[in-house]
Amino acid sequence: MLRFAYNTNGVSNHRLDDALALIADSGYDGVALTLDHHHLDPFAPDLHRRAERLGAWLAARGLGLVIETGARFLLDPRRKHEPTLVSPEPEGRARRIEFLTRALDVAAVCGAEAVSFWAGVPQPGVDHATAWGYLEEGLAEVAHRAETRGVVAALEPEPGMLVATLDDYLRLHERVALPLALDLGHCLVTGEREPAAAVAEFAPLLGTVTIEDMRRGVHEHLPFGEGDMDVAAALRALQAIRFSRLVCVELSRDSHRAHTMVPEALTRLKQSMKYE
Repeated sequence: MLRFAYNTNGVSNHRLDDALALIADSGYDGVALTLDHHHLDPFAPDLHRRAERLGAWLAARGLGLVIETGARFLLDPRRKHEPTLVSPEPEGRARRIEFLTRALDVAAVCGAEAVSFWAGVPQPGVDHATAWGYLEEGLAEVAHRAETRGVVAALEPEPGMLVATLDDYLRLHERVALPLALDLGHCLVTGEREPAAAVAEFAPLLGTVTIEDMRRGVHEHLPFGEGDMDVAAALRALQAIRFSRLVCVELSRDSHRAHTMVPEALTRLKQSMKYE
């Protein structure tokens, strides 16, 4: 039986406690928590206490957790997703590593299954080789900090970023062996592999999996049934490899209708697998 979670970046108009309750009451097996200024701010002075409270709340309900780190303006209010592991300024890269370390700390306190993160987009004037060097250096540090905390840190290929494809991930994995955060919708964007084929190929490396609908070649997270994703085939592939970690739904553009989208997404997933 697959286990499903919902990403809080798709419930961003709710207070965190209300978002968690909506996800739990809708029947999910866990939560994919995007750390953000309004949802467990990782730079708040009482972070440890709040993480303990979250872990206890989840444990009392038998819910799992994945920590997500894709907040748009958490580190810089004027530059989306900046700074990153490939930013040209050393202090910027250090800021990203500090953030990821705080995410690892939250994961350790809460017993999260994984922390998902991405590489970033190289800035103008930073050539590919230089950016790749920055990335390898940063990933080695993140991997070390994850290991010392006993936390799974999984790298997500993100269309448009330095590590954009699964082939990019494979190249990097030869140098820094981090688990894979596989977003099945991204396979349709890049066109490199069918989602179900990606699950089978990368089964031994999977740290966490995200699913949503998408149209081929268009990076837009869509509700199930509005894109080209063969949801049933993707879920069958996950069942075939006996994937036991959370499968996380990410609908970041649908917070305005989260009250209906959260339960509806799970219903569609269950229908795809004929659980009901």
